[in-house]
Parts: sequence; C-alpha cells; structure tokens
Amino acid sequence: MDIIVQIILVAVTTITGYFILKEIFVSTVWGLAGAVFGLLLGYVILKAEEKLKDVSLKIIIGSLTGITVSLLIANLFISRLLLALIKDIPITVPIYILIYFVMGYIGFKMGIEKSRTLDLSRVPLFEKMEDNEGAKILDTSTIIDGRIADICETGFVEGTFIIPHFVLYEIQHIADHQDPVKKTRGRRGLDVLHRLQKQTFVRVKIVDYDFPKLKDVDTKLIALAKKMSGKIVTNDYNLNKVAELQGIEVLNINQLSTSLRPAMLPGEQMNVKILKEGKEHGQGIGYLDDGTMVVVDDAKKLLGKSVDVVVTSVLQTTSGRMVFAKLREDAEKEFYFPQEYQFEEQVR
Repeated sequence: MDIIVQIILVAVTTITGYFILKEIFVSTVWGLAGAVFGLLLGYVILKAEEKLKDVSLKIIIGSLTGITVSLLIANLFISRLLLALIKDIPITVPIYILIYFVMGYIGFKMGIEKSRTLDLSRVPLFEKMEDNEGAKILDTSTIIDGRIADICETGFVEGTFIIPHFVLYEIQHIADHQDPVKKTRGRRGLDVLHRLQKQTFVRVKIVDYDFPKLKDVDTKLIALAKKMSGKIVTNDYNLNKVAELQGIEVLNINQLSTSLRPAMLPGEQMNVKILKEGKEHGQGIGYLDDGTMVVVDDAKKLLGKSVDVVVTSVLQTTSGRMVFAKLREDAEKEFYFPQEYQFEEQVR
C-alpha cells in the first residue's frame, strides 16, 4: 500500500510540474523541464519522509511550535517596530528573508531543546503514542533466559517492554516442541512473560507488527526497532553485533551481568570443584556459582574434588570472563620458597 501511495505522489509532482512550467512559458521544452523538476521534488519528499520516521513526536511538535512562535515574533518586529522606525528607508526582500530565516532558525533550535523535557503522556490524544517512546524490544533469548524479570523487580529498569507477535509465536512453538528440553525452555519463557506483566515498574505491550518479507526473527526485530526507534534487549551475541552495525541501540543482559560481577584480582584465594580436563596438558576446569570458568594448572589429577586455588590472572571478553589459577600449594611454593632459600643462603 505504501508503495502505491509513493508512486501516486511522484506521478502527481511530475505531471503538475510539467503543466505548471508549460503554462508559464508556453513551451513544451519548459514543460519537460518542469516534469523533471517535479520528479526530483517527489524523490526529495520520499527521502524526507524516511528521515521523519526516525524523529520522535515530541521533537516534531517542539520544532514546529518554536518555528511558528519565532516567525510570529519576526512578523511583529518587522510590521510594528522596524517599519515604524525607518519609514523613509525601503525594506527590500533580502532583509525580510534574513530576519525570518534567523528567527525561524532560533525558534527551531529552541523548540528541539525544550521538546526533550516535554511530557505528552498526560495528554489523552498523545498518550498511546508516547508509550512507544524509548521502548525496549525483547527478543526470544532474553525472555527464556529469565534474568530480565529479576532485573525489573529491583526497579532499575523502567518504561515499556515491547513483545512482537512473532517472538510470542516463537516461544509458543518452542513450548509445544516434542523435545522435553526445548519444551521446558519455552514454558519458562511464558512464565517469565507472566512475571513481567505483573511488574509495577515496567509495562508490557504486545504489538501486531510483522514483516512478511523477512523470514528470520532477528531480522524482524531489527526492522521493528528501526520502525519504533526502540532498543533491543538481548543476550544473543550475533544479534547484538548485527543490530549495532545498523545503528540500533542494544541492551545486552550478559554485558550487564558481567559488569556487575565483583572484581577478582591476582592473588585472591577461592575454593572450586574441578569438573573436567582442560585443553592444555594437566589443566583442570571448574566453575564459580555465577558460571565463570576457572582454569587451574596441574589440577587434572584432582577431578571431582574441591580444591583451594590462587588467582593468577583474569581474562575479560565480550562473551564472559575466564579466571586462571594455580593450586594453593603450588602458588605458595612458587612465591615463598625462593625467599626462604635466599635467607638460608645469607645465613650460610
């Protein structure tokens, strides 16, 4: 439907441009030039329309109000003050243009700045429009993960959560799957949605937007975020990178979790259970309660046992954090034995 309207718009500007210049200059050549001008005008209008889609309602109202008020002031200044002071001096068109342009620009900039503090949610006419302002669009992985509900319960996140129908259908499809693991994950996602709907700090809104030409759910999420000027909430690494490349703001749950983990410094001691072998010879792998992997040197022989270790280094990546450690006995030998040996040598 949008394409048909756009074609009609371009056709109208082209045809009217042809007849306008043909009537003015009584020439078919000028009529063709007018058609070209009308075609370019239609193209400019369509491009301006694409840009205006990304502009929020508050910015549009604020800028138009600022321009209107400033032009009224400019008109009063010219008609009441300027013409009265300099009656004998003719006011030419360039002076008019200069005054109107300067005042219009000032009003436009002031309107944009002041519109950022404008609250349209109290106006019944704009209440529903304002619901989408700064909306956060949840993807399937975030809902099934469930940590978003815990975050909302703390009150750190406010606003409107958007749940597209295609995400809801995907969760329902997972919940109906024959595989018991997938079925459990899907039902967990539905339970999380019920928890979110009961939250007091956020509002959950299910929308009917769909993009039939796009088959991939991640691609639809990016298209919806562009359409609504919203943010995508996810813990999917690939979706995060693709969305950022297209200028979409992303809130990554994994990054939030990583940033909230307490700092771990070399020399710190901890107790960890060795669960499996590492990639390198003699290494053992354990995990902290928050899922952080701990790689322990020479711990392969201690599989299934809980051991005391000393942190040697911490590697922070976008996908998580890895801790490298040594057995406490080995660390004590490495750090303390050389000093004792040096002391004995001095005594001798």
